[in-house]
Amino acid sequence: MQFITWADYVLLPIYLAIIFAIAKSVKNSLYPEGHPWRPYFMPGLAVKVAGAIFIGLLYQYYYKGGDTANYFVQSRVLNEAFLDSPFKWLQLVFHIPASYDGWVIDYTSRIEWYDAVNNYAVVAIAGVVGIFTFNTFLPSSLLFAVISFTGIWAMFRAFSSQYPALIKHIALVILFIPSTFIWGSGIFKDTICMFGMGWMIYGTFRLLIQRRIQPISIAMTVIGFYLVAVIKIYILISFLPALGLWILFSYSQKIKLSFVRIIMKVGLFAGSAALFVSFSSTFSSELGRYSLENLATTATVTRDYIYISSGDEGSAYNLGEFDPSITGMLKQFLPAVNVTLFRPYIWESRKPIVLFNALEAFLFLFFTLKLLVTLGPGKIWVAINKDPNIQFCLIFTLVFAFAVGISSANFGTLSRYRIPCLPLYGLALVLIYYQYNDPAKPFLRIRR
Repeated sequence: MQFITWADYVLLPIYLAIIFAIAKSVKNSLYPEGHPWRPYFMPGLAVKVAGAIFIGLLYQYYYKGGDTANYFVQSRVLNEAFLDSPFKWLQLVFHIPASYDGWVIDYTSRIEWYDAVNNYAVVAIAGVVGIFTFNTFLPSSLLFAVISFTGIWAMFRAFSSQYPALIKHIALVILFIPSTFIWGSGIFKDTICMFGMGWMIYGTFRLLIQRRIQPISIAMTVIGFYLVAVIKIYILISFLPALGLWILFSYSQKIKLSFVRIIMKVGLFAGSAALFVSFSSTFSSELGRYSLENLATTATVTRDYIYISSGDEGSAYNLGEFDPSITGMLKQFLPAVNVTLFRPYIWESRKPIVLFNALEAFLFLFFTLKLLVTLGPGKIWVAINKDPNIQFCLIFTLVFAFAVGISSANFGTLSRYRIPCLPLYGLALVLIYYQYNDPAKPFLRIRR
């Protein structure tokens, strides 16, 4: 499938120049000389842009097609309606007419994912972006990268404002993890979800913890919640319990008596778990295959589908058979979390792209083991108990890593699916380590 043409290469440098000119203006306006965030703004955007170009070229010349190509091709069909009637196009963008309505069937019949709401959301966004890029793939990918960067940068702002001595380390784990700026920058669901997650974290922090109301932040947070719910609701299912406990634990830190604080946290955790079960049962029809009663079957079906459809046994992994029940899934909790965060192991790599993922996973494993060996479980537990941000990061990471690890069956697919939890897990490691060490001390040189 040829989706990158000569027009892409002609327009690409023009769009790069425009994007970086606007970014430079924003940087100088919001982050003048001496501002601690200034050194990371342009590099953070640059790696996102580079990731979008790289992944686009990879899918064109190595994979010769794939999801990103399908989203783009279908968005071009959508934009044909704009030439026919901007009103008709707008109706299609918001998915108002049914696919069988005669006045739009010429388009909906050629948009394979029109009735798959989560996929079509990406098609619709790509269609809107395509209006500004003359329906060219690489410039559209650049704008997706910029959209995603606003969310990632918002996440960076939320945490770096709380830990001004750790800005460099926070920038490293949020802005510069390779998987996140490669797989989270092109025309993918993951790109939009990283945008949404970043704004959800930032908006919650500003509104409920800092108690600062900004209309633009509220609007972006609402959009972020909506897009994540539509495109990948399981991210939201993993996110909400961690988010609720983050808020509650933040306020509980104000209680001076440690015994009362511990009792309160245990009660909040138990109450949140009960509320989650109740929510899943009450809204089971809305959650559909991601409701609690259907979750085990969904994970099994998704895993089997990925394994069969990927056609890539060299990148496959198998956690072993388990019963399609909640109990059966929970027995695979540790293997599922392990595969998401620390695999593929280097010796499991049979392709260059898998080796790249393996090296990244090895670094996460290395840093985790370093913390365990040098700090010990006791100090780590104390650090976690003291900081609600660490608790939030770890709760989301464990729930999400479990869900992704048990429902994937291919390292290539897993490398994309896991990116929402990597910045937060990396942040948790950084925050734990620097509770006991000088911020000027490199993370690589951990000593007792």
